[in-house]
Amino acid sequence: MKPIILFRKGYHGDDEYEVAKRYFDVVTSRMECKDNLVVGRYSCLPFYRELERDLAYNNSVLVNTHNQHSWIADFGYYYDLSDFTPKSYDSDNFWNAPEGQYVVKGRTNSRKHQWKTHMFAENKKRAVEIGHELLQDGLLCEQGIIYREYVPLNVLEIDQYNSLPYANEWRFFYYKRTRLSYGFYWSSAEAETMNNAYMNDEGIEFAETVANAAADMADFFVLDIAEKKDGGWVLIEMNDAQQSGLSENNPDILYYNLREALA
Repeated sequence: MKPIILFRKGYHGDDEYEVAKRYFDVVTSRMECKDNLVVGRYSCLPFYRELERDLAYNNSVLVNTHNQHSWIADFGYYYDLSDFTPKSYDSDNFWNAPEGQYVVKGRTNSRKHQWKTHMFAENKKRAVEIGHELLQDGLLCEQGIIYREYVPLNVLEIDQYNSLPYANEWRFFYYKRTRLSYGFYWSSAEAETMNNAYMNDEGIEFAETVANAAADMADFFVLDIAEKKDGGWVLIEMNDAQQSGLSENNPDILYYNLREALA
């Protein structure tokens, strides 16, 4: 099958769309996908299974099956990658969690830009309160709420409006076990923060180790990893790369390497 990009324009601007066209045939309608391996960019949700079925009528498949997408989006990856990421609980077993600081979010999405009031909890009692508040959120309540032990990170900047910490965090794109590109996660950070952010050999080796395990379960994914305050790296999130923004990844590098990986 010939690889093709199914792109939803306007979601992240059109600059990435123009870059993608340098390396792939790019379409904006699923009806144009025939006998293709389809890489969706911002175009798979909210009805992933339906898109997969529609494409099958034209002998096309998505780069991640619905089961692979669900393994990532429904936080199923936690159980396979628990050695690399903070200890986590759901609403059914959080009662058994120890006292401490927590990050509260949906299985896929969060309200990180409301960090101080809707994500970070100083203690378990506050975590429960935030969890109840997020159940009133139309998006997050459908995903289910999870509680992740707070791991202090190497923070480079604190957002002045909501105290969101911009850590030394990086987004890696992978196709199976092939690293496609990586870049600083926080595109909204100050220029000085961008200049101070760094990736080292230890971080790359950590990302490779996680990717080697993740590639057994999904084909196209991103890993967001961050440097811990006391040294070493931790997996913050895993996402389906079809729906993941670039952050500071260079789109030319990403799409060139993706084309080579799919060749």
